[in-house]
Amino acid sequence: MKAGSLIGFSGTTFMSDFINVVTLGVPRWGLSHVGIMAEHDGELLLFESTTMDPNPCVIQGKRFDGTQAHRLNDVLATYKGRVWEYPLVRTLYPHESARLSEFLVRLIGIPYDKLGAARSAGIGLSWVESLFRPEDLNHIFCSEWCAKAYSEIGLLPTDNASRWNPNRLAFRLRFNHILLKPYRLK
Repeated sequence: MKAGSLIGFSGTTFMSDFINVVTLGVPRWGLSHVGIMAEHDGELLLFESTTMDPNPCVIQGKRFDGTQAHRLNDVLATYKGRVWEYPLVRTLYPHESARLSEFLVRLIGIPYDKLGAARSAGIGLSWVESLFRPEDLNHIFCSEWCAKAYSEIGLLPTDNASRWNPNRLAFRLRFNHILLKPYRLK
């Protein structure tokens, strides 16, 4: 596992099923949540914006609804559902990895964006919404943070990270040959 890998989750709860339905994914198989791997203080961590993880943020030292970082093994131990790693096609250059980490750490502690997550649903809805609502990182949902992180290091040019839902983001990154075929972690 390396910095820049996308970690995709497909839960077994009604909420995960609902997220998959509205983002055109298959319940219990498509992605209902994503996070991105990056280094902090020499440790590879999962950076995610979530309200569901029972583990405290490694950087903040407390449980928080929003942007946070966790050890992937701790998340895998408590997560109910399937988890995949989508590795990058290539290893990040050192300056890309450093920029990714700096960006993610700088945004730790921002509240979760429930309304933004809802707005990212569906094929047409998020694109129409993005015409009227500019990108806003005062509240952040999972795929928005990952899309913005890939944009920050130049891998996914996007003018509005708020339009990306988990299924669409993973599909686009695979389609553009940024990520390799996923393999299952759990």
